[in-house]
Amino acid sequence: MGERTRVAGLALAGVTAMAAEEPHTVREAWRSLPPDVTLVILTPAAADALGSAPLESVRPLTVVMPS
Repeated sequence: MGERTRVAGLALAGVTAMAAEEPHTVREAWRSLPPDVTLVILTPAAADALGSAPLESVRPLTVVMPS
């Protein structure tokens, strides 16, 4: 989840890529995640938009791409 240019390549590997360019669209995308999602990969900008709460939760497992 994050900027289109950073997440588009993940779709080639079969990952559902959620492009969200602005902080409010990142938060909307986060809230719209289906309950069966087990892993979310965030761009650094998306992680900044969400704050620390997603990284502190157990589910879904959330990681941030390197800068």
